[in-house]
Amino acid sequence: MNATSPAAPTPARNSLFANRDFSLLFGGSSISAFGDQFTLVALPWLVLKLTGNPAALGIVLAVMAFPRAAFMLVGGAVVDRMSPRRVLLGARAANAACIVILAVLVLGGAIHMWMVYLLALGIGLSTAFAYPAGSAILPQLVPPQQLRSANALFMGMRQLSMIVGPVLAGLVIAVGAHHPSTLPLPDARGLGEAFGIDAASFVFSLVSLMMVRVHGDFHPSQAREGVFASIAAGVRYVWADVPLRAFVIYASFVSVFVGGPVQVGLPVLADTRMNLGAASLGILMTAQGVGMFAGSFLSGLGQRAMRGRLGVMVLCFDGLAGLALAGLVFVHATYSGALLLLCTGLLGGIVQIAIFTWIQQRVSQQMMGRTMSILMFTFMGLGPLSAAAAGALLKVISLTDLFGIAGLTLTVIALCCLASPQLRSIRAMKPEAAQA
Repeated sequence: MNATSPAAPTPARNSLFANRDFSLLFGGSSISAFGDQFTLVALPWLVLKLTGNPAALGIVLAVMAFPRAAFMLVGGAVVDRMSPRRVLLGARAANAACIVILAVLVLGGAIHMWMVYLLALGIGLSTAFAYPAGSAILPQLVPPQQLRSANALFMGMRQLSMIVGPVLAGLVIAVGAHHPSTLPLPDARGLGEAFGIDAASFVFSLVSLMMVRVHGDFHPSQAREGVFASIAAGVRYVWADVPLRAFVIYASFVSVFVGGPVQVGLPVLADTRMNLGAASLGILMTAQGVGMFAGSFLSGLGQRAMRGRLGVMVLCFDGLAGLALAGLVFVHATYSGALLLLCTGLLGGIVQIAIFTWIQQRVSQQMMGRTMSILMFTFMGLGPLSAAAAGALLKVISLTDLFGIAGLTLTVIALCCLASPQLRSIRAMKPEAAQA
């Protein structure tokens, strides 16, 4: 069984918040996730206002992705050798420093694109360690039978932040743009305030992480192999697990052909087709967050409806999400785009909870960091790399073509993979079947 924190007794099945460490982690992460939404809106808007070029936005995302892709597997190996809490604490502190510098430069009127690239590099490097560390903490805090509920709470919290955060971020930027300012950059005041709010939110996350204790704090791994040998062992572990290997390969294709185009396409859609500016981008992201928030609490119902056939559920829902993305081809109004993204978010929320819980129950604690780093690599590493290609493609194809190709590609990939027995064999696990 996955080990829980020795600092607190094992909570009853329906009393997650009786676990002090879980409550601390959840509280700090909730505030930080809310602040993250301000940067997720402000950063692409900053790049578009500095350059007016979608290709530059793709390059910024790629600059963040290169160190994340290069060090994600290293981060997973480090997490399995150390306490995931300590790794996450250091990574979030580095991320916070980058956001603080970004806020100061924007408000001081001293921001230039080379600085954005440099700070994006730092953010990408810190998240290479933060994502596998964050994914590996939860199985050390709660027993296996509570993992789905805990994942649903964290996913729901993140999606709730996506409901409120982007709209407020868009309003902060828009209101700041209407105040008199001597700064040469359009929307500089609002952008700086948005980055400042995110920087302040990191304080709560860092303080809560200092107070949390997990199993790895008291029982660190006695790894004798080097970091690269540890990475190789993690890759072999995932490759030997046929259903897990099949899902990682499938997720890689989805990230490359769909994730990148959507990352670049949504800010450009808001900037070129809609009349609310940054507020339109905030509304689009909020709609997706509302969908994922609802989906995170419907995951159990979805699994029961599909009789535990997670693989089939993922592929069917992704096929439908692809059609909704392709529908953005016809969108020129903010709220019609929001409706389509609400649908994709709903489907994605149902799927993510189910898959993450399946992996956390399936994988041994000793391999959790490396396994999660490989999975995160497919989304956080490959996606922004394809975003750079998508930004360049927008010079030769239309935004309509980009969304149409991305959405229909997702549907085709999902339908083709229904023929894969390895993916169809993925089924929900009973908590008692989780590996040690």
